[in-house]
Amino acid sequence: MRDLLTEAAAGMLQRPARSVLTALGTVLGVGTFVAVLGLTATATGQIDERFNELTATEIGVDDTGGTNAAMLPLAFTPDADARVRALNGVTGAGVYWPVRLPTGATVRAAPVGRDAGGQPVQVVGASAGLLPAAGATFAEGRAWDTFHDSRAEQVAVIGEGTAARLGITTLETQPAVFIGDVPFTVVGILADTERKADLLLSVLIPRTTAEKIWGPPEDGKRAAMLVTTELGAARQVADEAPYALRPDHPDYFTTIPPPDPRTLRDNVTSDLGTLFLLLAGICLVIGAVGIANTTLVAVMERTGEIGLRRALGARGRHIAGQFLAESAALGALGGLVGTSLGTIAVVTTSAARAWTPVVHPATVAAAPAIGLLTGLLAGLYPSWRASRIEPVEALRR
Repeated sequence: MRDLLTEAAAGMLQRPARSVLTALGTVLGVGTFVAVLGLTATATGQIDERFNELTATEIGVDDTGGTNAAMLPLAFTPDADARVRALNGVTGAGVYWPVRLPTGATVRAAPVGRDAGGQPVQVVGASAGLLPAAGATFAEGRAWDTFHDSRAEQVAVIGEGTAARLGITTLETQPAVFIGDVPFTVVGILADTERKADLLLSVLIPRTTAEKIWGPPEDGKRAAMLVTTELGAARQVADEAPYALRPDHPDYFTTIPPPDPRTLRDNVTSDLGTLFLLLAGICLVIGAVGIANTTLVAVMERTGEIGLRRALGARGRHIAGQFLAESAALGALGGLVGTSLGTIAVVTTSAARAWTPVVHPATVAAAPAIGLLTGLLAGLYPSWRASRIEPVEALRR
């Protein structure tokens, strides 16, 4: 064994540049393997955190009206926001629904003229608690409050995209939008929302104003409520919300609690893991082909050496073992270097994005072994070819 390893080391050091380039394929393959598994685990942790911050704290409450749906177009009471916010663990709540506009009514920036770029704009009636619950941030102005809601004031909040289409660039001129023939003073321009991104493309008005001018929601487009909670409280709040809203008829509402975070995490991990492992496998195959090709070329170049060894008494298995040891050593070396580079890539990427790097110890332990196995498999055919060379034919060359 000592002679075998010595001869393998001598064969690699005889052409060091070629050996380095041969091992490069394995370096890339194993490095990619470690990097993608580490980044997958790290990204999954960030997805879990994002899920906890948003999805795991969001509840939807739908107004179904129960058996009285035809007679009760709006089951949410005027104080629905306050009723739900009184529950332990609730951080925000707001009612909303798409307003039923008269036929031909559009949103305009002036009483006459073209509407918002010729595109329809949805009008949403919402309580004062909706925008805070949605995590809205404003480019200019602010949301309406309970004062505007209680007095059915004709005020509106629009998204930046809608404002641009309507030609509204600032609130200093006290702009207005016309919904049909009804004017609304724009009091705020939305920059972004953490939830309900479709609100950015809508014109939002107080719910009492929408009811006063256009009536309650029409059947088939009933109202809903967005509820945000503290972490861990969503499931309990989802059970309690219908009773807080209407103790006499909790059957008027259905709640949509957040999905199980473990299921989401497992699905995301499985999808990302399969994709990235496929990429790492392709890199390893490329590395194996590179080792096999270089080893085969080395066999042809060293035919004279092989013939001399055979003439001095070396058997076919000794020749095969020598070339197999060389390819395995190149694979193991590439695996060690690739493991180091992959780990550095995970740590560097995580540090740049302020993430917590996650690299499983089993991944680091298995990666060099994968490089060794890749080298062994790549060297099988070249070593077999070397063992089949006859001494007389080899010495003639």
